Amino acid sequence: MEFWDEKKECMPRDEIEQIQLERLQATLNRVYKNVSHYKKMFRDVDFLPEDLRSLKEFKKLPFTSRQDLKDNYPYGMFAVPLREVVRLHAPALTLDKPIVMGFTANDLKTWAELVARSLTAVGVQKDDGVQVSLALGKTAAPFGIQLGTELIGASVIPMSGRKLPNQVKIMRDFRSTVLVATPTFAMGLVQTMESLGIEVVDLSLKSCILGCEPWSEVTRKELESRLSVTATDTYGLTDIFSLGVAWECRAKNGLHISEDYFIPEIVDSVTLEPLPPGMEGELVLTTISKQAFPLIRFRTGDIAKIDYGVCTCGRTHCRISRIFKRCDGVIVMRGTSISPEDIGEILTRVSGATPKYQLVVDRQENQDQLIVMIEISDKTFFDEMSKQSRLMDDFHHAMSDFLGWEVKVKLVEPGSLDPDIRVKDNRRFQ
Repeated sequence: MEFWDEKKECMPRDEIEQIQLERLQATLNRVYKNVSHYKKMFRDVDFLPEDLRSLKEFKKLPFTSRQDLKDNYPYGMFAVPLREVVRLHAPALTLDKPIVMGFTANDLKTWAELVARSLTAVGVQKDDGVQVSLALGKTAAPFGIQLGTELIGASVIPMSGRKLPNQVKIMRDFRSTVLVATPTFAMGLVQTMESLGIEVVDLSLKSCILGCEPWSEVTRKELESRLSVTATDTYGLTDIFSLGVAWECRAKNGLHISEDYFIPEIVDSVTLEPLPPGMEGELVLTTISKQAFPLIRFRTGDIAKIDYGVCTCGRTHCRISRIFKRCDGVIVMRGTSISPEDIGEILTRVSGATPKYQLVVDRQENQDQLIVMIEISDKTFFDEMSKQSRLMDDFHHAMSDFLGWEVKVKLVEPGSLDPDIRVKDNRRFQ
């Protein structure tokens, strides 16, 4: 089994926890000194960084939410002067205040290290060609994949969101051996190959690294069979490092988290009380190496379990279960996180009123489809069919422009939508 840094990836538990404590102490001191949000948060619970004596005491601190990040737009959460920030990303789709991530030069080295670990774990080596087919702008993931691939010494083929026939042509002609994409994109690639008459034997592909949206074991088996590859899951957050936060090795028995860079927790999403290993709850992450944009007890909204047992691959860092659902109503599809509130704001802007609406996600022919169901009302729709048709077109164009892909809009009778259910996700991942 391949390792990027076997000594670090196979450290004993006591060494992992000692590194975590030391790096956490340094991180808490830095944010208390330089980030007013955290300074106030610590004072509100009568906590000083020097009070930290063990990892257990760390759980006295409050959580950080995405709303905190928006409230401190653009640079309020930065822990270093702006002159030390060498890269800025704001890929999250929001209509009000986007979340701005900053990276120092050392943060980028950390990101490259994390991605190099994840790529090496599934067999990527110097002689590989890694085709990155993730859309720029929707996610910062392509930048991290490039950093890690170049650190390994492999070749990067950045294809972004180009049309599927072009992707297939480049994959065949450039002899790509690794594909990094969303599972939806990978399935589309298979269908395009078949329509073009291109056989698997015409390709050099050996593995697919898939992320940025949930996908099932059924999809994994289908892709592995039809492409003759090994397909593995990878996980990241636009608020932290995008892809590189957690990843499957070849054992495919959970996603490894580099605990020398993160402290993971699982909590009850309602009570926020900690849950023991093996119980399902909300994943909370603390960064202990990021300089520009450190996050303390950040609520991801993703539901997972945690396992501290040693993996069959030999790695000793904990693993989280594959993530299929969230606790906050956010939809993750086509590499995009969609907030129901943002869709509601679009509807309000277009119509001047807020109609009752519901978001429905279906999977048809291996493609995820978003349908926005809107109740007819006197304030939003009119008796004249021409006006109603124009308003429907305006809704469709506004939401499709915002997301970057086609959204379906459907009118329903008054009273037919449950006001307590804003999102219906009909996809099945397990």
